[in-house]
Amino acid sequence: MEQKLHTPEGVRDIYNTECRRKIAVQEGLHQILHTYGYQDIQTPTFEYFDVFRKEIGTISSRELYKFFDRDGDTMALRPDITPSIARAAATLFETEEFPVRLCYIGNTFINHSSYQGRLKENTQMGAELIGIDSAEADAEILAMVVDGLRKVGLKEFQVNIGHVDFIRSLMEAAGLDDDSRAEIHELIANRNYFGAQEILDNKDAEPSVKKAFQILPELVGDVEVLGRAMEIAPTKEAKLAVTHLKQIYELLKLYGASDYVTFDLSMSGSYGYYTGIIFRAYTYGTGDAVVRGGRYDHLLEKFGKQTPSVGFAVLVDELLSALGRQKIQIETNHTNIIAYTEKTQKWAIALAKNFRAKGKWVEMHRRTGKDSKKEYIDYGKRIQSVSLLYLQDNLTIEMVNLITGEEKLINAAKKK
Repeated sequence: MEQKLHTPEGVRDIYNTECRRKIAVQEGLHQILHTYGYQDIQTPTFEYFDVFRKEIGTISSRELYKFFDRDGDTMALRPDITPSIARAAATLFETEEFPVRLCYIGNTFINHSSYQGRLKENTQMGAELIGIDSAEADAEILAMVVDGLRKVGLKEFQVNIGHVDFIRSLMEAAGLDDDSRAEIHELIANRNYFGAQEILDNKDAEPSVKKAFQILPELVGDVEVLGRAMEIAPTKEAKLAVTHLKQIYELLKLYGASDYVTFDLSMSGSYGYYTGIIFRAYTYGTGDAVVRGGRYDHLLEKFGKQTPSVGFAVLVDELLSALGRQKIQIETNHTNIIAYTEKTQKWAIALAKNFRAKGKWVEMHRRTGKDSKKEYIDYGKRIQSVSLLYLQDNLTIEMVNLITGEEKLINAAKKK
């Protein structure tokens, strides 16, 4: 007997109800992206290694899934879809002067060490606004995130917004070398402010700059924290960053999205290509962000087109996890089962055609004398169908509501 194969570590099969719920969530998000005027784009699952090289600023090379094609070129499964969109947009829209709005869905692959059930293959759905560097563009992207999360049923979530220039200006004012910046960046990302302060204490930085780092943990909250951030901003760039965040907030009030926003001036972004605002959306029921995004004004330059851009990616699997743990119902199409006999086959097919013409899902089963109605009821509940139509030779239908358990008898012969 042949051995049954299971999936590799870090990937899994998704099927039946869970798969339907995932597709329904994706369709809801997709609808929001389309209502904002974003057009679909599909990029390859794998690209030349150079698309994700270190200079692009995604992840380390050792976490990429790499392989060689038949010509000996190094390929990589995409760990992040944004660089692929940037590569495509730089070519496909090279001469376009109007803003380009693109949306996508696809799987990403990161070969990290698995822990706490962390997957190596994840689904992302996102949007990119290419060609505008303004508070209006940033606010549109953030409003779309809020509308999307509300569309799929989330009520309790927060979008944390920061600005790369603010934290970068602090590091420049502290006179840190590249190694120290990288170390402090990681410490702050892990909320280890004491470790960051210890490094600064050993540096010849101005007391005002050290104090600014000390109060970073306090620069998290509603729009009021921007006032304090402006007071400690060490450079013109940092002050402009805070002003920009204030402008975005005013626009988000017009969108009706400001109640979901929190500012976090300590954010610096997980990808090196971020240049302006950065943001993450959180909700309870998952340990990670359900949305990540930001501005990346220089990314397209790596592929030959100088133009500003901003975008986000919804981490669909994390979002689904949160929806499940919050017990939020996801509307999906449900299957109806028709169990028929040899004599009622023609009738069953006619019924199924009528249901399908109305957009309903129908699964047909030709039963034998050995099959019982209870077996079909149990099967229907197992796959979460909504009803069973049990056709009898005398033209009666034993209809069972598989959700409530209610049963009723319909005499189709009388209706004829």
